[in-house]
Amino acid sequence: MSRRILLTALPVLLLALIFPVAAHEHHDELTEEQTNAPVDAILWIHMFLQAAVWGVLFPIGMVLGITRSRWHVPLQSAGYALTVAGYVLGHSHGGRAFPASAHGAMASLLFVPIGLQLALGIYLKLHIHEETLRPWAVRAHGVVGKAYPILGWVQMLFGAIALRGYCRGGNLGQCLAHYIMGSGFIAYGIIMAIMFLVGEGWVRRSGRSPEWWDSWIITLWGIVNTFTEHRGSVWSVKDMQHTILGVLWWTGGALGIFLSRNNQRSVVPSLIIILTGWAMSEHAQALMLSTKVHAVFGYTLMLAGVSRIVEVCFVAPRFSPLDAAPSDGDSHSEHTLAEGSDAMVALGPVGRAFRHLPPFFLVCAGLIFMSATDEELDWVHDGGMDHVTYILIIVAFILNTLIVTLISLYATSGRNSSAPGTSDGAIELLPTPRGKWYARVPAGDLDAGPVHVIGDAEDDL
Repeated sequence: MSRRILLTALPVLLLALIFPVAAHEHHDELTEEQTNAPVDAILWIHMFLQAAVWGVLFPIGMVLGITRSRWHVPLQSAGYALTVAGYVLGHSHGGRAFPASAHGAMASLLFVPIGLQLALGIYLKLHIHEETLRPWAVRAHGVVGKAYPILGWVQMLFGAIALRGYCRGGNLGQCLAHYIMGSGFIAYGIIMAIMFLVGEGWVRRSGRSPEWWDSWIITLWGIVNTFTEHRGSVWSVKDMQHTILGVLWWTGGALGIFLSRNNQRSVVPSLIIILTGWAMSEHAQALMLSTKVHAVFGYTLMLAGVSRIVEVCFVAPRFSPLDAAPSDGDSHSEHTLAEGSDAMVALGPVGRAFRHLPPFFLVCAGLIFMSATDEELDWVHDGGMDHVTYILIIVAFILNTLIVTLISLYATSGRNSSAPGTSDGAIELLPTPRGKWYARVPAGDLDAGPVHVIGDAEDDL
């Protein structure tokens, strides 16, 4: 036990080493020579190291914590140590200088959740206050740990913005619109992939269909969008387009909420995505390159919507046959996500493969939209690159590979590693009883063990 506590506490010692580091200064005004200086090797190492830690290592550690894998603590400890090393490198480089930015400020703020997570992890390893403070510490440890991928995504985005010098002056509003909306589509795709691959049982137990949740998010986002897209007294074409999209979202979202009641599936969220994609495909821009990139973004959104309609109507697990006894209400429709083994017909291999398409298109659409700001496309245009070369990048495949790998890791690691395979008609791992609070993870392999199910008691790391 003392060895494990020492391993967990090791990053605390490393954190103490960063305070004496003399950070280079950031200035509000820099000379042209400073801003155009080449990026030196130390800064490149900093970028790749932190991207690997926050984009890959910490998400893997988060998944291993959820499944109670014994590799969770060593992996997270290594991540903390590498984070400290990357922080030092980021303040030790030469070459190009950067003005004060959100990336630099957040780099220091990130040590708050890091320190909190370390303190909670060490406390949990002590196994004290089992019935008083410990349950709350378990919940806090889980919330902070699950926030790591979001914090890492935001910080990496801030880093890319700082490197290119984007989003300053009058460009801030467009950056916020593209990066927030694009990240929202990516998050939508990730959540959809989780629901399709390992979370359908949680959806059934929640008593709400996926489209019910989708419709509420679309409605709330539409209300915000309706009243935030126009500024000033003159209405531009873009102001009118963006505002009417907001109206489309909250009116269509309200219809989706009604049609998705009582666990029923609905195609309304998919129709809203298709209409949004069509509007974006006709979104005229100052540069022809920008117009074409926005068009591809719109087509990709439309593909996401069409594939989701196919998934809802033809690929999703089928329920009671049409010749069954007449239903006695919406809650017993043949298209209801009903509980029970008799309600579903097995989802075949083709259906399971098709379910990867809607999340993939959503992630692709989000990345394209995040790459479609005026500053980014001006740089592409000045470099003589066409929209086909710009869009045919491997980032979307890399990100989707990471997403499905993490989902697969969840299904096959820790307490789920010894679980029996899922049945043909089920996507979620089979639930078995487990303890109420966090328990020690044995070092040896287990012959059998409880299986974690998404949506169970909030005691995940």
